[in-house]
Amino acid sequence: MKRELLLVAAAFFLMSVTAITGVHAFDEQAKSVTISTYESDVTGDGITESIQLKGVPYEDEEDYLKEIYIDISTSDQKQYKIPLESGSKASLKLVDLNQDGVKDLFSNVLTGGSGGITLNYLYTLKDFLKKELVVPEPLEIASTFENGYKAKITIGQTGKSYMFDLRDRKKYYKKLGLYYKGRLNEPTELTVNSFQSLKPVKLRTGEMVLKGVQRITGIANADTIAFVESTWKYGNSKWNLNNTSVRTSNKNR
Repeated sequence: MKRELLLVAAAFFLMSVTAITGVHAFDEQAKSVTISTYESDVTGDGITESIQLKGVPYEDEEDYLKEIYIDISTSDQKQYKIPLESGSKASLKLVDLNQDGVKDLFSNVLTGGSGGITLNYLYTLKDFLKKELVVPEPLEIASTFENGYKAKITIGQTGKSYMFDLRDRKKYYKKLGLYYKGRLNEPTELTVNSFQSLKPVKLRTGEMVLKGVQRITGIANADTIAFVESTWKYGNSKWNLNNTSVRTSNKNR
């Protein structure tokens, strides 16, 4: 009799747990929002898949997504989920970046911080195998303020250096104690930010590459000095630097 009672209790417990789990899953699904939807072949089997970029906002802060993910329904009746980091905004592009003839899934997530940094993800689902393709790392850039209200940056990958005339910010820098009579009070580096943006672009040859933009700032986040642009081409299972360029900010401080 005791054994029968234990079995009944165990069965009731399992049913309760299953019911609770089901309700929880339903609630989570109900809270998710669809950011964008696509119909495209991302496996290479010639059949269109259904792709959705989804997010789950905080209950008290709808402008920020605590969970972001890519949901894929394939022709073999399987579901694939690619989790991303949380952020304020997210986007998804389907484009062949690794040059294998099948579209990849490239996604940006805006962190929402004051620096405007984005997190970038690249995945392939060719032959129904989910694999992350690592995106390029930001350029290595050495930077320093120079005497005479100037600044200098050197891109590590190319060895090229660039000088910036910052005399239009003289009063600002003197007030903050960075310079005294045109000379630096102490050696000071600039701030080299990560990618502000990273997005696919098409070259004249028709090849797809990734173009990244890094912002160089001075003694404050609002003190923008330059933007460094870089393009990256995928080949031999890695990202190769294709080109770099530097442009100055039009903002005066």
